[in-house]
Amino acid sequence: MGRFVVEKNSLRVTSPENIKGTQDSAIGNFGIPQYGGSMAGTVVYPKDNKKGCKSFDDFGISFKAKPGALPNFVLVDRGDCLFALKVWNSQNAGAAAVLVADNIEEPLITMDSPEEDGSSANYIKNITIPSALIDKNFGEKLKKAISGGDMVNVNLDWREAVPHPDDRVEYELWTNSNDECGVKCDMLMEFVKDFKGAAQILEKGGYTQFTPHYITWYCPQAFTISKQCKSQCINHGRYCAPDPEQDFSTGYEGRDVVLENLRQLCVFKVTNETNKPWIWWDYVTDFQIRCPMKEKKYNKECADSVIKSLGLDLKKIETCMGDPEADSENPVLKLEQDAQIGKGSRGDVTILPTLVVNNRQYRGKLEKGSVLKALCAGFEETTEPSVCLSGDVETNECLDNNGGCWQDKAANISACKDTFRGRVCECPVVNGVQFKGDGYSSCVASGPGRCKISNGGCWHETRNGVTFSACLDDEEGKCTCPPGFKGDGVKACEDVNECKEKKACQCPECSCKNLWGSYECTCSGDLLYIRDHDTCISKRASEMKSAWTAVWIVIILLAMAAGGAYLIYKYRLRMYMDSEIRAIMAQYMPLDSQSEVPNHVNNNHA
Repeated sequence: MGRFVVEKNSLRVTSPENIKGTQDSAIGNFGIPQYGGSMAGTVVYPKDNKKGCKSFDDFGISFKAKPGALPNFVLVDRGDCLFALKVWNSQNAGAAAVLVADNIEEPLITMDSPEEDGSSANYIKNITIPSALIDKNFGEKLKKAISGGDMVNVNLDWREAVPHPDDRVEYELWTNSNDECGVKCDMLMEFVKDFKGAAQILEKGGYTQFTPHYITWYCPQAFTISKQCKSQCINHGRYCAPDPEQDFSTGYEGRDVVLENLRQLCVFKVTNETNKPWIWWDYVTDFQIRCPMKEKKYNKECADSVIKSLGLDLKKIETCMGDPEADSENPVLKLEQDAQIGKGSRGDVTILPTLVVNNRQYRGKLEKGSVLKALCAGFEETTEPSVCLSGDVETNECLDNNGGCWQDKAANISACKDTFRGRVCECPVVNGVQFKGDGYSSCVASGPGRCKISNGGCWHETRNGVTFSACLDDEEGKCTCPPGFKGDGVKACEDVNECKEKKACQCPECSCKNLWGSYECTCSGDLLYIRDHDTCISKRASEMKSAWTAVWIVIILLAMAAGGAYLIYKYRLRMYMDSEIRAIMAQYMPLDSQSEVPNHVNNNHA
């Protein structure tokens, strides 16, 4: 039987005198223990909701400390609901820490977070205070002192929860490549991506020695030929993993998980041999992003593409993995099964995920800040690296192999972007032009202006001063070979031999010559080639046709001149007739332009 070691911190009562002393408490496997530090507080025991299974707001109870007072540590009884729910309700009421008193006489156990549950998943990740289980006898002493009116002050101390034997912290992460096991898998995947930058800085500086581990099981001898064992195991039932969907008839199988776990172990082994073990973090994060089960990409082909993008030796990794069908032990996985068994102070690894720091299992929330605090607690005081004394962890993974991301060296364009969490492979925007792709193997410029940047990632070539390009400056961003060429438009466009493929010069008298991107047709004898009609005609006929065209042009011009002269003649004749008519009329009546003739009338007086 494997044994489970309970990780503890010390709880020291400073008052009252009659219970003063130091006790052990079992660190809860959720929340954020203050590794490397300590905190003092006053213990309070609620009059109502003593088990903490309901919201304390319903009882009008608040544990918020008054200004200047010590924070309140809430004491609740075990039973009726999840440990994590008791802590969550206490945190919401203002508690700084929670002590859970056991309800039976037994050795201390670890308060673990529950398995996947819709209701609990919503609050477990938001628990930020530490918690611990205390034994029944000690709990009774605390409750008696509080009911007697004593102020019970305690000090929770995590400074020795992680030993620090030398100037280097050794830690292990017991993980899994499966991304379909619910809340815990999601939490693990998020942690690996989040912690990668800090882990690589510590490893590169020589401050830590990290080792990944993977749990496997074996199939009992009597069932090795069963359908279940064959689908969940490799090496004839020696190394198995549960079915990801818990459905043997659909989706991925347990053996798929075992093979990817083995591949990730071999990635670490090969990178460790080249003194670059931190590349393991790049592989597992990239595999999570590029090869998820949800998108049906969790396979060898996708894994190999990640390995190649990181510049790793694929053959060495495949050699390390060995033959999964062999009826023999796999050396790598055999070491993993041996490592699961507890050694020294560590205990058996039975929970996934589990972090082990200096041979002690880490208890608490699996998130960057609290894990980094636990690692730093493994250094002797004053010997911590600067990352432990500062909240800033600066990385620039893009300087090494471009972070395994896509790049166009000629145009000095890269998809590698350095962030606090480590590098990400994200297609860039250059001069207003958006590149699109997966960021790892390809990025292609799209939209207007894309052809001005590296020819939009399309094929282009120049010969004898003539350039052809497969880039079309449109929104679709497709690469299309120009007329006269054929190909994918990206890697190559080959000249089409129109002569050979009988696409041109089909008339009997025609002679075809292929050119790069085009062709040339000539006609035999005294014939002229007409390209639009793909035919040959006589040059004399062409000349006669030209002569008649000239004649007709002359005739049309003469006709236009005659017509113009006739119109001028008609106009002048009309003007002449108008002037003659006006002269005759002027003799008989005054015109507007003449003065009126005086009227001589005799005025006879009456």
